[in-house]
Amino acid sequence: MNHRELGEVGGVSEVGYGAWQIGGDWGEVTEDEAVAAVEAARDAGIDFFDTADVYGDGRSERIVGEVLADDIAAGDVTVATKAGRRLDPHEPDGYTEANLRRFVNRSRENLGMETLDLVQLHCPPTDVYYRPETFDALATLADEGRIANYGVSVERVEEGLKAIEYPGVETVQIIFNPFRQRPAELFLEEAAARDVGVICRVPLASGLLTGALSRDAEFPEDDHRNYNREGDAFDVGETFAGVPFEAGLDAVDALEERLPDDRPLPEFALRWILDHDAVTTVIPGSTTPEHVRANAAASEAPPLSDAEREAASEVYDAHVREHVHQRW
Repeated sequence: MNHRELGEVGGVSEVGYGAWQIGGDWGEVTEDEAVAAVEAARDAGIDFFDTADVYGDGRSERIVGEVLADDIAAGDVTVATKAGRRLDPHEPDGYTEANLRRFVNRSRENLGMETLDLVQLHCPPTDVYYRPETFDALATLADEGRIANYGVSVERVEEGLKAIEYPGVETVQIIFNPFRQRPAELFLEEAAARDVGVICRVPLASGLLTGALSRDAEFPEDDHRNYNREGDAFDVGETFAGVPFEAGLDAVDALEERLPDDRPLPEFALRWILDHDAVTTVIPGSTTPEHVRANAAASEAPPLSDAEREAASEVYDAHVREHVHQRW
């Protein structure tokens, strides 16, 4: 497993583990399945784990904290969590020091950590990025030792560009994959220039870029790939990376026709992301240990060839760009 620097947070595995699935919104996941997935990630050399206080109402944080308790105590892993989405209503005025303190203290308890390694604002409304007092509140929590570092998780490129204007922001988490290519145009360059760590989420486009989904796929009622296809619950960009399902399947078919036989589609997607030097870590999520290990192995896979990069660009232009490029 290769490592890269995540801002001032320190070195982390370039393939991390996204713990959304073990919390909820992906159908039923048992406690045993969740534990096995986290254990598989750690055994595969992953030492960066990303979660949030709303994933299963704290379930994801608690499982990560319990499974990794010894590694957390020894400082052998970095755990990132997020705060803000517990607000109801989820509005800019709620991003106060008092609320953030409350959310952070709850996450400290869930994870069993006196000082949280990294806290990210969890896709707040755009107006929050124009309120310095919110970032001052995070700085205060850092001064108090409740958090070691802070960053943001964004929906849109423009939000990421605004966030990195604040000197205390060490990381930006953003959706970036072969079906969401816009961050490569300007954002990655600006983040690198400021030594800001970049965490890439939704790398496999909610399963589209695994090649395992078919046109007759059915998803459980409590799976966001069922109930959020139109953005009814949260930003539609989080589901299939914002690509309409049928268009995504067409794009997958076009990609698979052009990939070499020895390049699995998930490996291709993860390598496409990692081949951008400004990226620090990519955080695929899975509850299947075999898939977790395969994702981790992408760190050692060869970079994409010129032909593979050309395929990614041309398929994006032909099948995906019109649906996503101008939105995020």
